[in-house]
Amino acid sequence: MLKKIRTTLLAAAMAGSVGGAAAAPMSLQDYLALSGPAPTRHVAYGAAPSQFAELFQPAGDGPFPVAVIIHGGCWTKEFGGITQMRNMAGDLAAQGIAVWNVEYRRYDEAGGGYPGMYHDVATAMDRLRVLAPEHQLDLSRIVLVGHSAGGHLAQWAGARARLPRTSPLYVADPLPVPVVISLGGLADLRNEEALIKTSCDRDMAQLAGVASTGRPDIFSDTSPAEMLPLGVRTVLIHGEHDTIAPLRVGQDYARRAQAAGDAAEVVSLPGGSHYDEVAATSPSWRIVSAHIRKALGLQPR
Repeated sequence: MLKKIRTTLLAAAMAGSVGGAAAAPMSLQDYLALSGPAPTRHVAYGAAPSQFAELFQPAGDGPFPVAVIIHGGCWTKEFGGITQMRNMAGDLAAQGIAVWNVEYRRYDEAGGGYPGMYHDVATAMDRLRVLAPEHQLDLSRIVLVGHSAGGHLAQWAGARARLPRTSPLYVADPLPVPVVISLGGLADLRNEEALIKTSCDRDMAQLAGVASTGRPDIFSDTSPAEMLPLGVRTVLIHGEHDTIAPLRVGQDYARRAQAAGDAAEVVSLPGGSHYDEVAATSPSWRIVSAHIRKALGLQPR
């Protein structure tokens, strides 16, 4: 029997600002204004300008648990993303969590789209194995966190062990991740094609390539929903007022995941928009960061 989806609705007071007044949902302009501290290290994993990631290493001695964060922005360079994710990266590092903030080639960059965008995320993930000894990273305690388009890519990265061997994206030994947290993610490319078009103005060929004789189904190696069961636990977090990726998206994915035998949980952020999900300055951050800590086996703050 399909397990009931557990939707977490925390008290509205948790989403209120000081004095009890409700905080207004963040806008796109609020999101674009987000920033954070400079990273500890900038690491290029390829020759293209967008082939790099940023390491935020906490103070003190490790080993440190690791949060890999992947920004959104509708798979386009137009909306930035990695700079805004420094906001949550700085807060997580202050909690003693190492952060790997991933940049990648979007569909409108040379070499981006399919398969380059996916190769970038995979290469950045696996580079952590090289960095772990020097930076005291504990890769047995790792969580993947992606926002919006980055939610799709984070869920895909968590699904790499399920890639068909015939796919150009297949690798034999991907870095395993037990928990993926999707913040307003759009991971079911086939069933959410219309929503992705209206929310982001993206065509599937830009994200998943075109069909060929050797690859007749473009979703077979690009859409996590087509690779279920993934063998990972997925937490799907959506703002109450998220119109880009509404709560229904997470609920639909969770039903599919649970029917396939995966653990999946849906969380609603009271008063939150699509952008509160990634802002350490938002009341929603208490909920989001609590789930990140839980995924890493850390005690609540």
